[in-house]
Amino acid sequence: MKTLVVSVGLTLAVLSQHADATSKPKKERACSSTAAVAYTACVYEVLDDFWLATGKCRNFADASDRAECVADLKSFPRDGREECSDQKEARLDLCEDLGEAPYDPPFEPSLFVNPADIGGSVAPNPYLPIIAGRTLVYQGGDETVTVKFTGDIKLISGVPCAVVSDIVEVDGQVVENTIDWFAQDLQGNVWYCGEAVQDFEDGELVSLDGSFKAGVDGAKPGILMKAAPMIEDTYRLEFDLGNAEDTAEVLSLTGRATTPAFSCAGTCLITEDTSPLSPDALENKYYAPGVGMILEVKPNTGERLELIRIID
Repeated sequence: MKTLVVSVGLTLAVLSQHADATSKPKKERACSSTAAVAYTACVYEVLDDFWLATGKCRNFADASDRAECVADLKSFPRDGREECSDQKEARLDLCEDLGEAPYDPPFEPSLFVNPADIGGSVAPNPYLPIIAGRTLVYQGGDETVTVKFTGDIKLISGVPCAVVSDIVEVDGQVVENTIDWFAQDLQGNVWYCGEAVQDFEDGELVSLDGSFKAGVDGAKPGILMKAAPMIEDTYRLEFDLGNAEDTAEVLSLTGRATTPAFSCAGTCLITEDTSPLSPDALENKYYAPGVGMILEVKPNTGERLELIRIID
């Protein structure tokens, strides 16, 4: 009975908050209202997962197994709502940096270059050069990441996007195989058009989470790297609400880093990358001119992913 009361209380609280968010149309606050409705969706998802899990518990034949299963779910609604609240706060914090305007960036074919021309008639972005045929290999602990600019092109909403292969291996076994799509506009900004993610465990496909494509189901592109970044620039790397919401802030244009394959002494761009979906998961990325990312550091743990090889 207590669980039912908690769940009903959550539902009423969500409905009340949603009503508050949608009953004040006097001033456009697209960013904040998006955070509010995303919170509503999050809590409903928690309730959905809770009741489905409860239903599965009821199908254990043994009474003690049923009781143990239900007991394990006792804190599920509370913990889930706390996570939803953390996500909402992170989104609202982002609104303070980005403003309240709707996120609807221009994404038209006429604004972009042909990726095949980059490095030839088109100058590449200095911090994220999309050079066809280049492969960057990273190492961190038992993890190896291989990023290859394949030279293939995929049209997304009519925009020609470079196809980039990103394979993550742990102890030689593939745990993630992702295809990314990058595009460079006429000003030299590099855009993220989407990704197709495959996660594996013991060689079996277990998840496609994080996959999105600009223009599909409301997903929109983000900027991976500005042509002329400035300190404190904050921008969306991607936008598919509830699924892909990574953001970046420029911390420095004079960073220093040393890796086995490349070093920069006062010339690296440093960003702090995070996501409202995982507010505590921070990454500092170091980008060297003419190369791209050479180092990724997780400041909360000190873990490093270093560039160990460049193959042209």
